[in-house]
Amino acid sequence: MTEEQKAVSSANDAAQSQSAASEAALEAMGYKQELKRAMSVPDMLVYGLIFMVPIAPFGIYGGVFGDSGGMPALVYLVGMIAMVFTAFSYATLSQAFPVSGSVYGYTSRGINKPVGFVTGWTMLLDYLLVPTLLYVVAAQAMSGIVPEVPALIWGILFVAINTFVNIRGIELTVIVDRVAVVLEILCLGVFVVMGALWIAPDPLSNGFTIQPFYNPETFNPGLVMSAVSLGVLSFLGFDGIATLSEEAKDAKKGPSKAMVGSLLIVGFLFMLQTYIAGCISPDGAVFAHDQGNAFYLVAQVVGGRWLYVVCAVATALAWGIFTALAAQTAVSRILFAMGRDGGLPHALARIHPKYHTPYVATLFVGGLTLVLVLTFGQLGTDTISLFVNFGALTAFLLLHVTVIWYFFVKKRDGRWVAHLLVPLAGLAVIGYTWWGLDVPAKVLGVVWMAAGTAYYLVLRFVLKREVTLGG
Repeated sequence: MTEEQKAVSSANDAAQSQSAASEAALEAMGYKQELKRAMSVPDMLVYGLIFMVPIAPFGIYGGVFGDSGGMPALVYLVGMIAMVFTAFSYATLSQAFPVSGSVYGYTSRGINKPVGFVTGWTMLLDYLLVPTLLYVVAAQAMSGIVPEVPALIWGILFVAINTFVNIRGIELTVIVDRVAVVLEILCLGVFVVMGALWIAPDPLSNGFTIQPFYNPETFNPGLVMSAVSLGVLSFLGFDGIATLSEEAKDAKKGPSKAMVGSLLIVGFLFMLQTYIAGCISPDGAVFAHDQGNAFYLVAQVVGGRWLYVVCAVATALAWGIFTALAAQTAVSRILFAMGRDGGLPHALARIHPKYHTPYVATLFVGGLTLVLVLTFGQLGTDTISLFVNFGALTAFLLLHVTVIWYFFVKKRDGRWVAHLLVPLAGLAVIGYTWWGLDVPAKVLGVVWMAAGTAYYLVLRFVLKREVTLGG
């Protein structure tokens, strides 16, 4: 046996050992191994990148530029630093409770089952509506490029494709994610290189300036705090990795490494592209009359109409196919976990006999998303965003509370930094952002939580059904 063959054999043995340990940990919590463990750390890292969309600033650059006083790169720097605290709390709990369900599973075990159920119910606002938001945005973008095809048709097509991929198996999802991240990075690379070449020799531009990070004419503490809120919401998605614990080869450490890693990588990419765009048009004059297409207009300056179209199509495909696929994968795992425990209909926990995926939950998500696209497609994306932001931020708040309660209060492990100071910092950042949500978002969110609480009370005390955790 050659040295290369020995290395491959050793790697395979290590992977099998990790999978066996992960299955044993799952069984220790009372569950059978039903999903297929096929995801390595790089696979989950790519999944997290796709969920956050490496080229996300393409679609929202105009708004970020305006709200930040012409300092778009600062928004993503501050947002990344702020979200690191939440990533650490996710990493801590994913190692302690390596199960599907994300914060639902963590709060159920770290605090109690009623809190866990309400947390899972609240998370559904985020995870059920994120695909809807993505499909609506992407369908509108594609309809603008190909006006002969109505936005509704694009939306139906996107939903059908992603539902098929999700049912077909996690390996196919991994392949699609890999292709997606390569295409997005290539598109981003073309823009960055052409932008840098355009900036350097152009005497009419300001060159490589620090202005996208710091503009003394507009900078003030209030603007920085606004950047915190805007930046935090831009990083929603890395947490989806936590829903893949039962499909990870190394459930103990894999998801935690992937969550922190994907957050740092995508933060760098966000800053890089907005920095280059900010240097090309420091005052925003290029897109002064069309903020909705701001980034594409900046791309057109350095590459012409073809780069405008490439960036626009890349955004539509990234949001409508790749990121929506990741979102549907995540929500189907949450529904699977809640159905398995009896909080939701048990049918949602059924596993496909061939592909080992939660196919009933996946079909349900696909059907519901299609209905929501037909409904909210007429109301606009702002309405959907109200629900998404409330669900995500409320789940993050409960995540940090769980770390403090379970480790520092209940177990009294005495780890002041990891289990008290870090989650407290996360609570402060997320709490500030939550408080700044629009009143309608809070009202609609509280109503949703109240409905979930009522459902749980009926389930527990009227129907006499117990929510179990692993039997």
